[in-house]
Amino acid sequence: MKSDYKVNEIKVGNLTIGGDRTTVIAGPCSVESEEQILRIAQSAVKMGADVLRGGIFKPRTNPHDFQGMGLEGLDHLLEAKRLTGLPIITELMDASYLDVFEKHVDIIQIGSRNMYNYSLLKAVGETKKPILLKRGFSATIKEWIFAAEHIAKGGNDQIIFCERGIRTFEDYTRNTLDLTAVPIIQKETGLPIIVDPSHGTGIRDMVSIMSKAAVAAGANGLLIEAHYDPDQSISDKLQTVSMETLEEIIKIVRRLDTL
Repeated sequence: MKSDYKVNEIKVGNLTIGGDRTTVIAGPCSVESEEQILRIAQSAVKMGADVLRGGIFKPRTNPHDFQGMGLEGLDHLLEAKRLTGLPIITELMDASYLDVFEKHVDIIQIGSRNMYNYSLLKAVGETKKPILLKRGFSATIKEWIFAAEHIAKGGNDQIIFCERGIRTFEDYTRNTLDLTAVPIIQKETGLPIIVDPSHGTGIRDMVSIMSKAAVAAGANGLLIEAHYDPDQSISDKLQTVSMETLEEIIKIVRRLDTL
């Protein structure tokens, strides 16, 4: 399903983000153990996923919740990459870790809470790594674009937008997934945009449906939380799909790519 707007292609190794093929980024919300991430990675690559996700630092509203494994988790991600060949993406929260991320991480994610962290945006702008910029949960599209410009001003134009839902008065879903952002971002910036239906809905049963809707809207990719045992996932289990559901989503996406 091609977008109405041509966007710049971003290369991540042999992978092209922004081309005719929808990029599927999948994996757990957080890296919980080496066994966990290796098992998920090996399953994801067999199913046709393009990039492995997994948080090593987790910004949590509740300070008592699991905060991630830190750099030990990165070691596990790197082992998963070695075994599967999948490039990895994880969230950077502190510029003090930028050198490590620049050396080892294929795509650096700037999370929703840090969209307004201008010092962090400027720091990643001085790298040449692709940056996945998530929309702030109360951000307008214009504010989101300005955040990207903070990155680009430093010389890094390898920017991928990620629509992950915004906070509205609606409380049935975790967030309100704004798919109008897809063509607007493509038109206004000429950059690729992927959609996160996991955070965008917060409801496991809606992830597949909204994945199809995102691709139909012209999204250049999807960011999906998946786990072999979603109910045992430490983080965001209510929105995490099974590996079987992930496989079904990828099959549908590949069919839509041919339209």
